[in-house]
Order: sequence, then structure tokens, then C-alpha cells
Amino acid sequence: MRNAVFSSKQTLAILGGGQLGKMMLVKCRQWDLFTKVLDPSPTAPARLLADDFIVGDLMDYQTVVDFGQQADVVTIEIENVNVEALYSLERQGKKVYPKPATLEIIQSKARQKQFYVDNQFPSSPFKMFAHKPDWKDIETPCIWKASRFGYDGFGVKKIETQSEWESIPDVPCILEDCVSIAREIAVIVARNDKGECVSYRPVEMQFHSEANQVEFVFTPSSLNEKQLVDSQKLAEQVAHGLEHVGLLAVELFLNEKGALLINEVAPRPHNSGHLTIEAAMTSQFEQHLRTILGLPFGDCHFFHDAIMINLVGEKGFHGPVIYQGMDDLMNVFGLHVHLYGKAETRPMRKMGHITLVGSNIKILRETAKNVKQRVNVRSKKS
Repeated sequence: MRNAVFSSKQTLAILGGGQLGKMMLVKCRQWDLFTKVLDPSPTAPARLLADDFIVGDLMDYQTVVDFGQQADVVTIEIENVNVEALYSLERQGKKVYPKPATLEIIQSKARQKQFYVDNQFPSSPFKMFAHKPDWKDIETPCIWKASRFGYDGFGVKKIETQSEWESIPDVPCILEDCVSIAREIAVIVARNDKGECVSYRPVEMQFHSEANQVEFVFTPSSLNEKQLVDSQKLAEQVAHGLEHVGLLAVELFLNEKGALLINEVAPRPHNSGHLTIEAAMTSQFEQHLRTILGLPFGDCHFFHDAIMINLVGEKGFHGPVIYQGMDDLMNVFGLHVHLYGKAETRPMRKMGHITLVGSNIKILRETAKNVKQRVNVRSKKS
């Protein structure tokens, strides 16, 4: 409840209280914007920055409807929310961004892939299944993706052997053909309710070889000028096709022949945009808020070269988190640390990130490798 006077008259409700919500709330505090956050965990990272923090199930219809009643604008920081509740809030006149119809497509990887086919957007060939098919009926190698509820490398797996296939759960899924990938890139697009949009220069991503999780994100990328223009154009076309409002992260593959393929999208601030906090005129979090609140777009220009390093829990460690080696890095020029406030670590859980900024991306990439080796995210108990 609003128990104090705020200079802003709007109330923003955020579904999800993870690190994305926490970083969004930093800008909300700066703008004196009253915020409500709903999250199932009483220890969610965003709890300390929200004006009204509520513990509740994001997938429960009535919980979400009740949560949005006193809000002017409702947004998300995670896709796994009850869409029917968002439709109900939209019918009540609430501004819900992303739109429920957009989110409903993106929540299902099968629907998302079909959307690309229907709109003639380039993407890898795929098949969809209501249940896990038999081993004898699939062609390997392929990429298995759970249709719903995948995140941070979970719910995605490259399949080459029958033993790998046996470990896959029996859930609705898609199987994508493997494609030759020369580069993995991402474009952050902001689109408002008038159909206007802006986008950041594409960033390049380097993934963990086993976990299917991004380790490094850097700008400038190694793309040539035509590839930069084409990738931004494609990302903006996708945002228009979805009639999206808010921030949209579009992950793309550049194949060995130089063609662009859409991997998937996220209708919210995204890991690939974290380096905008220190390296761009407008961070992705501010841009999202500007877009959903009806404010002018911010400048998307990068004024630094930058690389972002994901800090994730190491294998074999579960429990209260310890960041080993962090103190020794604090004298590195251009280094910025973001710890997400998650008390418990587990293997490959995103616990924070480090951004390095400077004027030479080659030097930054070498520094980033050194930083990655010197920081260990572990626990007191193994």
C-alpha cells in the first residue's frame, strides 16, 4: 500500500523479484516511482528495493489479478506468469506490458517458432511434439527444448546419444536441427505503444561449452557493418511482428554462410543487455521503464567498449554463497561488480556479473579471461 507521498503519481507492479527486477528498481528509486513486486520467494533479490513486496505464486490466477489491482502499469521480469490473469487486468484497463497476447506466444517455444515460420522470419528448422518422442523417431544431432519453463540453460540440451536422450523429461518440446554457428549475437529493441522503436548496437555472446549458458557478452562485436545493420533491422521487424511494447531481447545466430537466424526472444530486460548499465547512454532497465511509462526513448549509443562476465555457481557447491577472489579485483580499472543478493548458490546459478569498460575490446577480452579465472562462486558447504 502507498503509505508515503511520492512525486510520481504512477504505481508500477513488477511480476518477479529476481536480479532483473532488482536492477530495474534501482532506476525506479532514482525516479521516485512507487513500486510493487510479486515473487514466490521471501528472499527474492528485489525485496529490499520495492516499496511493497508481496510473496505469492506468479502462476496463480487470482494472486496475479489481486496484485495488479492498485497498479497503473504492470510489467514482468520473468516470462513464467499467469497470462490469463494478465488478460483480465488488461480488460480492466490496466496497462500491461508486454501485452498478454505477445507474452502468450513467447512463453511457448513451439508457438514462438511457429510465429517465425508464419511471418517468414529466418530460423532453424524444427519439429514440435506434445510428448517426448521415441529415440528411434528422432534424428541426431539435434537441439531439444522444453516448450515451456526453460531458463538460464535449463530446458535446453544438445542431443547426440541415446543416453543423453534418456535423461530428457517427458514434456511438450521442440527439436531443432543443428546449424553451423559462426557467431551468437543479441539485439535489444525497445518498442512503444505507438509502434515506434529503437535498438542498441548488436552485442556478441560467448557461451559455456557444457551449460548452454552465456559466459561473456561484449561490444563492439566482430560483425561487419552490413551484418550490424541487418541484425538490427531483423530484430526490429520481430518486435513489430509481435506488436511488443517494452524491451525485447532478440538472440540471433550468424551461420557459417553469413545468414542470420533467430534463436529466441525475451520480452524483458536480458542478460545480454547488462553491459548497457555502464557502457551506454541509457541502460536497458531505464529504456524499458521509459517505454512502458510512455516516456521518450533514451539514447542507445555505447560510449565505451565493454564486456560482461557472468558469475555463476561452481559445480559441486550448494549452500550459503562465498565470492572468493572478489576483493583482489577491486583495483582493476574499469571494473564494475553487480552481486544479485542471492543467499544460496548452486551449480550454474546466476549469482552476479562483472562489467569491464574501456577503449580497446581486445584488451578487455584478455582482462575478462583473467578476471573469470580469479573469481570463484562457492559455498561454505560442498
